[in-house]
Amino acid sequence: MTFADELKSAVTPRAALLVLGVLVLQLLFIASYVGALHHPKPTDVAFGVVAPKEAAERTKEELARLPGKPLDPRVVEDEAEARRQIMDREIDGALVVDPRGTTDTLLVASGGGKALANALETIATKAEDAGGGGGGQKRTVKTVDVAPASPQDFNGLSSFYLVVGWCVGGYLCASIMSISAGAKAATPQRAAIRLGAMALLAIAGGLGGAVIVGPILDALPGSIMGLWGLGALLTFAVGAITLALEELTGIVGIGLAVLLIVVAGNPSAGGAFPLPMLPPFWEAIGPALPPGAGTWVARSIAYFEGNAVTGPLLVLSAWAVAGAAVTLLAPKLRRRADRGAASPSGV
Repeated sequence: MTFADELKSAVTPRAALLVLGVLVLQLLFIASYVGALHHPKPTDVAFGVVAPKEAAERTKEELARLPGKPLDPRVVEDEAEARRQIMDREIDGALVVDPRGTTDTLLVASGGGKALANALETIATKAEDAGGGGGGQKRTVKTVDVAPASPQDFNGLSSFYLVVGWCVGGYLCASIMSISAGAKAATPQRAAIRLGAMALLAIAGGLGGAVIVGPILDALPGSIMGLWGLGALLTFAVGAITLALEELTGIVGIGLAVLLIVVAGNPSAGGAFPLPMLPPFWEAIGPALPPGAGTWVARSIAYFEGNAVTGPLLVLSAWAVAGAAVTLLAPKLRRRADRGAASPSGV
């Protein structure tokens, strides 16, 4: 057998296409992670300003004109309202101007991401040094953490790592179930069984993850039941959408799931750097993908009393429902098409 014959038998056209697909995924992985995370900087961060009326408007305008537009300031009635908006995740921080002195208070929430809290402190300190808090006079600022990250949660990253683990479990389990069946297309019954197995894994994995980050490692505070429910929904959603992609495209669906969850979803999740610190593209897609929605909910459960989770939970539910529906319907439609093709009348 010649070398050309050996080459043809060793690398089939199908294998060559799959390898090419892996190369594309590799390059997209590099482009996505480096593109999203190589130069984080805050842009249009929702930021409250608390001060007497004239000083509030003046401070708001001064902060809005900062180079690079790091802040999107808005006037807030008082400190209590600013704290409420931070806990409700409507704003990421606030500056409370003291009209009787020269020391103002910066409210931050490191539970939502330590990198952003640190960036806000740097911005506020520079602005105050330049007289941005009150009529041109030099001022100082003290920082108060309204929703501090746990001492065992370095840089507030535990929520993100927890979500990544749940996502990995979801798409790996779905991939293994499909690969183990070889080239056989799923029947409607097999598809239902796979979804049932995926649901059981999701329940077990959700509980396991919540227990590990909570009672075992003490990395995250918050409701164990809440994190369990999030983990179950997230794992099932990722698994269901992976099964759906495999039903539609075969083994290529595994690569598409990696593209969706790992390549696009992880760097845009707001884990290492919260969303306002990401470039516009990643900031826009993050909340619509499972890792981003999951990270937001996990942080809300841990540090923000479970506030502002309706939207992200609806996102995860939509992925779960869409994935399950396609997984169940695709085999039925495929069987109907095969019967139509086999019928002489085409009926």
